[in-house]
Amino acid sequence: MISTADFRNGLVVNLDGELMEIVEFQHVKPGKGGAFVRTKFKNFLTGRVLEKTFRSGEKFDEARIEEQRWQFLYSDGAQFHFMDHETYEQLPVNADLVGDQALWMKENEDVSLMFHDGSVIAVKVPAHVVLTITKSDPGVQGDRSSGAKKPATLETGAAIQVPLFLEEGDAVKVDTRTGEYVERM
Repeated sequence: MISTADFRNGLVVNLDGELMEIVEFQHVKPGKGGAFVRTKFKNFLTGRVLEKTFRSGEKFDEARIEEQRWQFLYSDGAQFHFMDHETYEQLPVNADLVGDQALWMKENEDVSLMFHDGSVIAVKVPAHVVLTITKSDPGVQGDRSSGAKKPATLETGAAIQVPLFLEEGDAVKVDTRTGEYVERM
């Protein structure tokens, strides 16, 4: 059990039977009355954001989330298959659990699997990945110093906006949190 005094960003608690991650919190001590904690949670599974206020000192069950590095092997459409580096154990994960993270996953690359009570609850990719452009229209001649962009499709199927000077076959670094081009590699 943890109390509101133990709150920190990133902590996952069991709130009303759901796994909730603390995004931000603020301890408030008004001049009159008892202290309280204003908290913003994000549902660990659905991503929904919720704001709640608690009396100072309330107790919660801390959820034990274990993060492990696994290698992404392949996808057969309905499931994504991962392998543990140490035991070579393979683990299938349903496609709906992987969700949009699949846009940034390349075969034989490492990802983080999040476990709770022995089962996978989420898949996290690194903040930045390097992918190759597989389809892109040629850039329009003219002023290229203005930062104009064009659509490009990456090897994983993700569609992003890239600068005009990039062509098919170029490797680019992409921010997986925003889906934006970072730099050419």
